[in-house]
Amino acid sequence: MKNPNPEQTHFTKKRYNATSIIYNLMEWPVEQLWYKKWRQKLWQNIHGPSVLEIGVGTGKNIPFYPGEIKLTGIDLSPGMLKRAKQLIAEKLQDNVTLKEMDAQDMNFPDNHFDDVVATFVFCSVPDPILGLKEALRVTRPGGKLHLLEHMRSENPVLGFLMDTLDTPIHYISGVHIARQTVANVEKAGWNIEQLQDLTAKGIFKRIEATRPH
Repeated sequence: MKNPNPEQTHFTKKRYNATSIIYNLMEWPVEQLWYKKWRQKLWQNIHGPSVLEIGVGTGKNIPFYPGEIKLTGIDLSPGMLKRAKQLIAEKLQDNVTLKEMDAQDMNFPDNHFDDVVATFVFCSVPDPILGLKEALRVTRPGGKLHLLEHMRSENPVLGFLMDTLDTPIHYISGVHIARQTVANVEKAGWNIEQLQDLTAKGIFKRIEATRPH
């Protein structure tokens, strides 16, 4: 599948390469307050055995990988992957393979993985529906998609504010704050099985979806 967003993809890659050195420090407060416990709970429900993590980043999910799975992690940014590879080496995990790859154009065969996981990733994929369709393609029929995501608030006032701030925040960080990810998952062809609000106003959600048979 050809990436139709080369300029946006290059922009996103540059932004994450630039912040990779300080990324963990930037997210430390929200990681300690919320993300860490959400990640741990998410991975308790993933059994694979063949699992793809899209947007592995600096490896924040690595401490929670179940030992019995075989995991492939991809990321657009080599700077982020460098940090993740260091963490893999420190933990002596030999069941994990990391690759530089675009979520919108993955180099995997159809029906390849049992589960696909992404945490706070589809806010920054240039074409999120395309990325979710690629995730669908590489997942076996009946396989699961597990997401932690932040998205546009369901509150009208807050949603309008997020729409207004989306462009400048994206320019600075590469992140969109007003994505409608639940709708995007459905548009990509997934069947949503579970949808959980993690905070008020519907901004943070856990999504579990299944690839139709």
